[in-house]
Amino acid sequence: MNQRPAADISGLPTFGHGPRSPTWWGTLGFMALEGTGFALAAGAYLYLATLWPNWRLSAPRPNHWPGTIVTLLLILSLVPNHILRRYAKQCAIGPVRIGMVVMSLLGLAPLVVRWFEFPALNIYWDTNAYGSMLWVLLGLHTTHLITDVGDTIVLAVLMFTRHGHSGRRFGDVGDNVFYWDFVVLTWIPIYLLIYWLPRLG
Repeated sequence: MNQRPAADISGLPTFGHGPRSPTWWGTLGFMALEGTGFALAAGAYLYLATLWPNWRLSAPRPNHWPGTIVTLLLILSLVPNHILRRYAKQCAIGPVRIGMVVMSLLGLAPLVVRWFEFPALNIYWDTNAYGSMLWVLLGLHTTHLITDVGDTIVLAVLMFTRHGHSGRRFGDVGDNVFYWDFVVLTWIPIYLLIYWLPRLG
């Protein structure tokens, strides 16, 4: 029996970025599930609004300023977020550490404003169906925002330890950037539903 020489794969990278990373695909699947949840909640809101045009009853329109500030903060955060992705691909530990701290702070800022956003809805969750849907939409996004900010803070701390020098951690940073984009982009239609759709009627 002839033996084939074994291939030397010692030079292959031990981690990957984007679609070359298994965790990227896991993150994508997680986003698909969460995106479906957002779509179902938005669909329920639109269904009720179409079925019963006067469903707001006497509820005042939400104050759009806190939500608008959150929107601006989230959109502005995309710039350093994508700069961070570039440094993560370069495995530049110094800039990645700074970027992770910056993104942790930029993740906390919308949460501070979100604290004032719930009262600005001008309706309680148990007032009627309209109030319930507003709180469900805002609550869903807040949950995802808290989840990602927590993940970002933990990853930022890891980058300042001996684990931060692991190549896989740079891939994790790239996945975190990917998920933050999802958190920002899913907020836009929710923002329009909550604050601007009622003003069209």
